[in-house]
Amino acid sequence: MDNLLRLWQSTGLAQFEPGQAVMILIGIALLFLAIRKGFEPLLLVPIGFGGIMANIPGAGLAYSAAENALHGSDPAVWAEIATTLGSAAVADARALLDALATADLSQQVAASRVAAEAGYGDGMLYSFYMVAIASGVAPLVIFMGVGAMTDFGPLLANPRTLFLGAAAQFGIFATVLGAVGLTSLGIMDFSLADAAAIGIIGGADGPTAIYVASILAPDLLGPIAVAAYSYMALVPLIQPPIMRALTTRAEREIVMTQLRVVSRREKIVFPLVLLILVALLLPAAAPLLGMFCFGNLMKECGVVGRLSDTAQNALINITTIFLGLSVGSKLVADKFLDINTLGIMGLGIVAFAIGTASGVLIAKLMNRFGSNPLNPLIGSAGVSAVPMAARVSNKVGLEANPHNYLLMHAMGPNVAGVVGSAVAAGVMISLVGG
Repeated sequence: MDNLLRLWQSTGLAQFEPGQAVMILIGIALLFLAIRKGFEPLLLVPIGFGGIMANIPGAGLAYSAAENALHGSDPAVWAEIATTLGSAAVADARALLDALATADLSQQVAASRVAAEAGYGDGMLYSFYMVAIASGVAPLVIFMGVGAMTDFGPLLANPRTLFLGAAAQFGIFATVLGAVGLTSLGIMDFSLADAAAIGIIGGADGPTAIYVASILAPDLLGPIAVAAYSYMALVPLIQPPIMRALTTRAEREIVMTQLRVVSRREKIVFPLVLLILVALLLPAAAPLLGMFCFGNLMKECGVVGRLSDTAQNALINITTIFLGLSVGSKLVADKFLDINTLGIMGLGIVAFAIGTASGVLIAKLMNRFGSNPLNPLIGSAGVSAVPMAARVSNKVGLEANPHNYLLMHAMGPNVAGVVGSAVAAGVMISLVGG
């Protein structure tokens, strides 16, 4: 009978908690949105599946060795880990988990050693997370791939659009202030670092959001990543109402002049100049911007076609798989099901809306001082959801004027937005990362 009881207690059914059921349903919902609705499937499929695996009771796939030990039922191991952490809560697993999360590196290493000696190991998803995200490698490799797929031509042909990409970053900083304000009012509980990581959602750049969150707010990485990629997928629904509300029909009908041809030499020199200038002024932005510019240089130089092709295809696809599963590991019930998650989702859409509106309004302002008018719709593309935001600008423009093709014009602020979000990330890391 005792053996049957032990067998039952070792099953997932005996360890199943309501929160895990909710998170498994959320994982299934993400898969539905990706597969059925086509919302960012390359990321939401592995994120959703990773979220399901992370919440399988008893498997401990998303936990470190020490966390798996504390989720176990061996009081002797609990006591030894409590001694290592200097905690008096010998019999309280929840208190020990909290103590482990706030312990310094040496204590965490010691606790992991105790757990390993007791036969516990790191979960598969936890190992993926440590290699792909905690090290910062995966977002940087993806940024290199994005750079290899980027054409700076529209930006170089119309340098004014750089200001539109910069303007769209206002949403990031406005959201940081909003998160701090909600905390001061007692509605949410975000530190300044948390607020900075949440604000990056407004840049509509998933890899940047993940990179910043992994540095400033690792515990919030799951909801931040889900919010960032969900809103990127919803660009065609979120942006058009804002664009129409802030522009007149006459403004939406503005026809922009044909872009000039950009030489190969300009395209080769630009990423080098961009990296050197930005890195000298803001070294914290160098990792993201450096990999982005390196990927673009491989594409434009024309002598490393195999490397450029690998960065654009095989390498970025492999990295995306592990990045998505790693983000999914952060969708465990005890970390995701929190009032702060709702705050992150709400602040994320506010950041997105402010970024879209800022780009449009700055384009209208620039028209007051320039002789060559810009169609304000291209300002919305500055949120850097490449190339979807540019396509939305083109679509709304065609609704007003069926002969007005804005796609290539919108790619200028779209690419500038990628650079802007990387710079904004560097600013956040420099200001609050210490």
